[in-house]
Amino acid sequence: MKRIILLGVICAGLAQYSMAQTNILKEAALLQEQGQFKGAAQLLTNAIQSKKYSGIGLRALEFDLDRLERIKQDYSSTHDELFNDLKQSLKGITPEEFEKWIKAGWFDAREIDGKMCFLNVSVSNLYFRHPELNSRRIKPKDDAAKEQAVLANCEAIQKAARETKTPYVLPKTFHVTMKVATKADAVPAGETIRAWVPIPRQYPFQKDFKLTASSLPPKNVDDENSPIRSIYFEQPAAKGKPTEFNIEYNFTAYGVSFDLKPEQVKPYDRNDPAVKQYTSEAPHVVFTPEIKALSAKIVGNETNPMLKAKKIYDWLGDHLLYSYSTEYSTIPNISEYCRNMGYGDCGQQALLFITLCRYNGIPARWQTGWDMWPGKTTNHDWTEINLAPYGWVPVDPYMANYAMRYITTLSQEKKLKIRDFYFGGLTQYRMSANSDHNQALRPAKQTMRSDDVDFQRGELEYGNKNLYFDKFSYKFNYKEIAPPAHGLE
Repeated sequence: MKRIILLGVICAGLAQYSMAQTNILKEAALLQEQGQFKGAAQLLTNAIQSKKYSGIGLRALEFDLDRLERIKQDYSSTHDELFNDLKQSLKGITPEEFEKWIKAGWFDAREIDGKMCFLNVSVSNLYFRHPELNSRRIKPKDDAAKEQAVLANCEAIQKAARETKTPYVLPKTFHVTMKVATKADAVPAGETIRAWVPIPRQYPFQKDFKLTASSLPPKNVDDENSPIRSIYFEQPAAKGKPTEFNIEYNFTAYGVSFDLKPEQVKPYDRNDPAVKQYTSEAPHVVFTPEIKALSAKIVGNETNPMLKAKKIYDWLGDHLLYSYSTEYSTIPNISEYCRNMGYGDCGQQALLFITLCRYNGIPARWQTGWDMWPGKTTNHDWTEINLAPYGWVPVDPYMANYAMRYITTLSQEKKLKIRDFYFGGLTQYRMSANSDHNQALRPAKQTMRSDDVDFQRGELEYGNKNLYFDKFSYKFNYKEIAPPAHGLE
């Protein structure tokens, strides 16, 4: 059933193309879902080489061909490899138990050209989807200190916001080093590599960006209010060694805590185009019949925009499971994927929240970059909703999910405190480069994107070829430093 739904989503998105090309894409999608990747690749290759297509039509065919390879990279574990990985992680796992879990659908798997292949993060996802197995870990996790620190951070930000009567408090200034480097000889020597590296945009809670060093002079630095902010470089590849695009910068981030009161919330201004655009459908934000049915189940007869959003937020936190994902570029409709599967990573949960909010007339948008929580820096996605008269306020659906499904050492009351904080609150340990999803880089990328939804790891290309994530590395490090000499507002 899940495969049938996914195929329907793929086919529904093909209306913009010619009938002949649409039929090719549909046939390729069907072959892919049947596990015939070689057949799908040959079909797409023949269409591309026929020279019948150009422009957006040709790009769609080329992307679908590349997407097959991206899926194969994600589903790279064999049956035996997965079992061996599990034996290194889980006490007492037996072949019989493993086969039982496969039959029960506990692992993301798909047939690729006659072989059953498993998602390469299946071991980690097993613990997220079946946390009862954590007691059998060979190397058990001890998250008590982190859980206490998360709670303390929430309480400190809330306390400071109450005392100062402002939502932006307790600023921290960071020095960041981000290194992006191609693999040696990933690009022919002498070819010019074009690279986009993410940097912080301007927000009320994020200020004072200053580029302090770079491995070469940038060709462009995006405007501070860009919805997808980057520094752009060009550099020729050298033979036998990586090509590096490294930057260092400072910025200041504030803790956020809005004292939201539902009785003060009003409908958004329908004449404000800057807000109205975030109430409509968009890529991965589609008001499907299933989304409408889920909305009715969650929201019911509620009419207050804040309370509707809070109901959605709480329901997702209580009912979804966290799960590492395939690459976003391989999923035709991320919000529907998350709803259908009942699990997703931070960005998938965020897009499902955005979709349900927009369907209910609540302006909602993407907000992404890096989570810099001490000891565990990772890329991360969350959201903002617009509630008059408060304006844009942060909402992190993943943190509701984390609080209610994965915290194990805190009381229910304290879990709820963390969950409720992240509806209108945000830690200082975030760097946000984006204020919307599926945005275009500047200058425009000439080839397909490695991630056409998000922008956290960087994007690279040369000539008419994209450099996918297996062809380059990225690393984000930071340290807290003294605030700028001019002081903080």
